[in-house]
Amino acid sequence: MTGKRVAVTGIGVVSPCGIGADNFFDGLCGPAPEGERRVQGFDAGDWYENKKEARRSDPYSQFAMAAASMALEQAGEIDADPSRKGVFIGTGIGGIKTLEDQILVNAEKGDRRVSPFLVPMMMPNAAAASVSMRHGWQGPCENTVTACAAGTHAIGNAANLIRYGRCDAVLAGGAEAPFTPTAVAGFRNMTAFSTVGMSRPFDVRRDGFMMAEGAAVMVLESWDLAVERGATILGEILGSASTADAHHITAPAPGGIGAINCMSLALEDAGLKPSDVKHVNAHGTSTPLNDAAEAGAIAKLFGQPGPVVTSTKGVTGHALGAAGALEAAAVLMAIQRKVIPPTAGFEQADPEIEPINLATELTDWEPGPSLSNSLGFGGHNGTLVIGPA
Repeated sequence: MTGKRVAVTGIGVVSPCGIGADNFFDGLCGPAPEGERRVQGFDAGDWYENKKEARRSDPYSQFAMAAASMALEQAGEIDADPSRKGVFIGTGIGGIKTLEDQILVNAEKGDRRVSPFLVPMMMPNAAAASVSMRHGWQGPCENTVTACAAGTHAIGNAANLIRYGRCDAVLAGGAEAPFTPTAVAGFRNMTAFSTVGMSRPFDVRRDGFMMAEGAAVMVLESWDLAVERGATILGEILGSASTADAHHITAPAPGGIGAINCMSLALEDAGLKPSDVKHVNAHGTSTPLNDAAEAGAIAKLFGQPGPVVTSTKGVTGHALGAAGALEAAAVLMAIQRKVIPPTAGFEQADPEIEPINLATELTDWEPGPSLSNSLGFGGHNGTLVIGPA
């Protein structure tokens, strides 16, 4: 890895299994919930200067704002030029609730009743823009829209802004609030959802994912700056990679070749070998094709028994563009707690897929280099390499 080292000094999470990084990780270590994976007990007004500002933000932006504020509170004051502090927040579908609501307003009440805030609330860059304005971070303010890999790509891109000297600090992550009637119908009609309402990654009975919402944002900063200001360093972004399957709009490439390439390039970026990796947080969506392809990729790259693998989607469900950020946060918390959460919902191995070293219960470990994988619709692959401080 060339360039500056990238430290993680703050983590903020809004998730179906807990708000705040500690509550989130406690939820990951518990049983899988039943039913929809929605965020509970969230009051957007707690994270804005006033209720009006909160109402003029789509739920996905509200989640991002809360997660960013939590991360900054943990990181502490970062005394750097505002033009060298950036924001990079990914999303799969942005402000879809606002868009769907206003389409109905237009159809039922006419175009003059459509909200003047429609565009700034629905646009995929709204979350990043809102966070930058709230905190006065004037550096690059960008987002990725790469389906389920968006959060992972955002963190990797943000880390590179620091590595190559453009920024001293970046708020990076992903956010999603996809529960609208039309979005739910679309995923259901393409048979992506579990028909029995369970997320069972890598299990022989897996039959689709459980959709989720939420956000995770972390403070990334130059290692030297973090040390200089006495910050508590929670982990390090060692490398990342992005590839495309160039195969199918929803199905992964046969044999997981895209995932193999992505993981290999991320390790090369980090200057590591497959044997250095101790843990993989898999994309593991609980869909038949994804889990088979990813298991095959992990088995081919790492051999047997390979690093400990978990899919936290057994608990969280699949938060689309926020998933990779939530899972990167899970890796960092696993490093802090020195325990890897189990793959909730898994009971019976699938004899048709390559065996992997799957965590089926809480697993103690000595933290080391870890991967966080995201494999999105469109053939987008993303991998982060995360290490202990």
